[in-house]
Amino acid sequence: MTSSPTTLGRRACLTLAALSLVASQAWAQNTSPAPRVKFATSAGDFVVEVYPDKAPKTVENFLQYVKDKHYDGTVFHRVIENFMVQGGGYDTGYKEKKTRAPVAHEGREAQAKGGDKNVVGTLAMARTNDPNSATAQFFINVNNNDFLNPTPIPPGDPVPKFEYQGRVYENTPRAQLVNAPQLFGYTVFGKVVSGMDVVGKIKATPTGPGGPFPSDVPKTPILINSATLVR
Repeated sequence: MTSSPTTLGRRACLTLAALSLVASQAWAQNTSPAPRVKFATSAGDFVVEVYPDKAPKTVENFLQYVKDKHYDGTVFHRVIENFMVQGGGYDTGYKEKKTRAPVAHEGREAQAKGGDKNVVGTLAMARTNDPNSATAQFFINVNNNDFLNPTPIPPGDPVPKFEYQGRVYENTPRAQLVNAPQLFGYTVFGKVVSGMDVVGKIKATPTGPGGPFPSDVPKTPILINSATLVR
């Protein structure tokens, strides 16, 4: 028995629908929600969401510290109201906690993948002047801190023209720009998704000297009681 054009058309539609369903199921299986971590602090609770698709090494490093309970019992030791709040490195006696090896800097890669910049509510890794020195300490931006963003390097080698802080550089070897510490910025790897009002309380706390620090330490310690992976 020969199939009619109408029957063939129906079969084709059914086949396409089946293929579409299979593709949707495969996509759903391979797409998991972004991990979230709840910080229970003496000022209240807040939740951050982190993005392994943007900064995989940074997120893996951060979540391992969470799983190891590294952040439990640490304080926000640096608070600047119009800038950021920083924590995750010191206990209540301002003794620095032992950390693992530093994580590779992923700021430019994360930004190239469409990751957030250092704007209000975003979560970024703290570090020294060495771009690849981040370990456990993190900060939450409480202002739009554009000057903390990684600086994109234009194509070319040498780079025909590069502008930075009002100066123009011409025919600069690419490696010189790629490896310049001041151009790396800070890796943003997540953001606060609930409890930003708590972060607001933290940023507004009175500060002064404390422990080894000459300034910017909350006069009333703000303790991280626990950091827990909630999904």
